[in-house]
Parts: sequence; structure tokens; C-alpha cells
Amino acid sequence: MQQRGRFSGKIKEKNTLWLALSLAWQLGYTIAVPLIFFALIGRFLDKHLNTSPWFFLVSILLAIIISTLAVYYKLAKILKESDKDKDDKI
Repeated sequence: MQQRGRFSGKIKEKNTLWLALSLAWQLGYTIAVPLIFFALIGRFLDKHLNTSPWFFLVSILLAIIISTLAVYYKLAKILKESDKDKDDKI
């Protein structure tokens, strides 16, 4: 019977690890995609309008704001679901 308990503990650890890696991946692309997208747009506008570096800087600032809000809402959703799961177990 102990063998079964140790085995299920390892499965829980692996599931926790995969959940953590999944969250890290999601947060990573939530930050990276807007940053790259808006940086390219800002660079393009600066090049064609000869306004370097203003559109680039504004677009980077906008990307940081968007990424921050996206991460905040994603983590708030995860924490809300986590609290709901804890309440269901009690």
C-alpha cells in the first residue's frame, strides 16, 4: 500500500511541475509578443516618418503597459480559480 502512495506523490509532483512550466510559458509569451510586436511597429513608423526614436519609445511603453495588464488579469484569474478549488475541497 505504501508503494501506491509514493507513486501517486510522484505523479502529483510531476503535475505540479508541468503546471508551473505551463504558467511560466504563458507569462513569457504574454510579455514577449506585445513587446516584439509594438517595437517593430514603432521602428517601422520611426523609419518611414523620420521621427527616431519617439514612436519606438512610445510603442515600447505601450507594450509594457499592455503586458503588465495582461499578466495581472491572467494571474488574478488563476488565483481566483485556485481559491475556488480550495473552497471546494473544504
